[in-house]
Amino acid sequence: MSERARFAEVPWKQKSTRQIYQNPWISLREDIVELPNGRTTIYGVVTCSECVGVLPFLDPNTVLMIKQYRYVAKQVTWEMPTGGMHRGESREAAAQRELSEEIGYRAEKLTWLSTFHTSKSVVDETAHLFLGEVLVKVELSPDETEFIEVRAFPFEEVLQMVLRSEITDSMTVIGVLQAVRQLGL
Repeated sequence: MSERARFAEVPWKQKSTRQIYQNPWISLREDIVELPNGRTTIYGVVTCSECVGVLPFLDPNTVLMIKQYRYVAKQVTWEMPTGGMHRGESREAAAQRELSEEIGYRAEKLTWLSTFHTSKSVVDETAHLFLGEVLVKVELSPDETEFIEVRAFPFEEVLQMVLRSEITDSMTVIGVLQAVRQLGL
């Protein structure tokens, strides 16, 4: 076994940390870390709140998707309702809030699909995905920074959009593929 392979599971040691930037949604810090071989390096870390996503089924074959312009991607995307969790908010409460804000529904049945890290290298963000079923119409209370179109799609069409890489949002891709597994489609 090579020296590098022997160090594959050795945790890095944080020697110091410095806050670079912070706003209500993200923070950026710069750490000095000691590597398993004793050398040190600078490591930048962006920290976000945990987030949720819900794939909302109107009926067993139809899902509601949202379309919006995404500033960072500089393009319009189709995706499932997603968003950050508020401090002290449960995953389920955040999922219901996002459904209400983005599509004007709540789910009588929420089924956990997956929890994953949206980036394993420089972004500290954990996503929790749900399947939303038995949707009940509620008053739409949109977020003031979101401009969203909502449209119903056959689930099979959304799956094909994922497989053709027309849908590239990681939370939606994982949610759709997990829904296939969960529902036995």
